[in-house]
Amino acid sequence: LRMDQPFDTCIWAISSCAFFGMMRFREVVVSTHASFDKLKHIIQKDIHLGFDLTGKPYARLNLPQAKTAKPEETQSVFIVEQGDLCPIQALQNLADVVPALPDDPLFSWRDSKGVIHPMVKTRAIESINSILTAWNWGTTFRHSFRIGSASFYLANKVDPEIVRIAGQWKSLAYKTYIRAFEQVATQHLSGLANIYTS
Repeated sequence: LRMDQPFDTCIWAISSCAFFGMMRFREVVVSTHASFDKLKHIIQKDIHLGFDLTGKPYARLNLPQAKTAKPEETQSVFIVEQGDLCPIQALQNLADVVPALPDDPLFSWRDSKGVIHPMVKTRAIESINSILTAWNWGTTFRHSFRIGSASFYLANKVDPEIVRIAGQWKSLAYKTYIRAFEQVATQHLSGLANIYTS
């Protein structure tokens, strides 16, 4: 990915936010270009950058429509620093490379004519899979980010209740697909990111 190219920059922002924010993929993409609706999809003015009580930066993404939200209720996803793979930096870079208006899609890219486009699900998945297969890492599907991030956090000993709250699970259903993996994850996955960031 080239972080000076609008499409690539958007793909990285989507991937890092979806993963580290345990977001549903449909919260970061649209089904079709024509289906974008600023009342249903996250837009530029739905993001807030701030600092917590200890001075650490965070981004709050206010979702106008979420699976577990009541009608007219906004749910928020909190994105925090993650070292070299930081989704906050990805969002800031996206804002620099793809300047947009407050009602434009947050996860968008600009074509060569300067037209803003929301990221469409099929294009995003195709792009991500082309990168993954080039590295012989297999392929992804849209739920991979959410499952993978929950497993990642649990493998790194984050309290399951924090994972449930951050991932906006209203029930304990998420445990059905991560409980068994939690028992062996550290044996297989610990420290792998260091290989690519050192």
